[in-house]
Amino acid sequence: MKPELRIGVVDSGHSAAQRVQVIAGQRFSLLEDGLAQSDLREDPLGHGSAVIEAISRRAPAAQICVAQVFDQRGVTSALQIATAIDWLVTQDVRLINLSLGLRQDRSLLREACATAVARGVLLCASSPAQGAAVFPASYPQVLRVTGDARCTEEQWSWLDSAQADFAACVHGTYPGQSGASLGCAALSGHIAGFLLEHPQASNHEVIEWLKHNAGYRGPERRLGP
Repeated sequence: MKPELRIGVVDSGHSAAQRVQVIAGQRFSLLEDGLAQSDLREDPLGHGSAVIEAISRRAPAAQICVAQVFDQRGVTSALQIATAIDWLVTQDVRLINLSLGLRQDRSLLREACATAVARGVLLCASSPAQGAAVFPASYPQVLRVTGDARCTEEQWSWLDSAQADFAACVHGTYPGQSGASLGCAALSGHIAGFLLEHPQASNHEVIEWLKHNAGYRGPERRLGP
């Protein structure tokens, strides 16, 4: 029997059909004077459900721990994300998927990421294919992941670019969900599949495996008109 693998997902929740995969979950919502922690609510956006589906399609045996940080408007904060990361570390997750990005660097989010990495947790965060850097993707030791239209479901690319380290398939089965968020989730799914087969692998070994087995190397070269 293989050891269990726990994957953390910081997002908008999960679908009813995914409840069997979710072994732990908490909702983190802002109050005027701080933060409230409560039971999960139904996914108001479908974004988290799409992310979990992308991970689980590539690693069906992975167990999911969900930290719900988005409201129905799709808004969250550094405090919510940082607290969610801290909580997921206590759930013994091996990998945390962060298909989200904030424009501002916040010390509490930076510290939460550093603490998780120091505990051996691998962090995958989405990074836009163009434009300004976002956080937590831009923090040291966080894998910056975007989408790559070249990639099939089973492929990923090693970009090693100013925008991202890796990229993966942007297509899922949830309408309206695509782009860097799904690319990040797809890569997390590939990593989870590898960790299920190699549970003792270090973060460094995971990254070397990703580089060695990438379907594409370097960003997509677009020809002129």
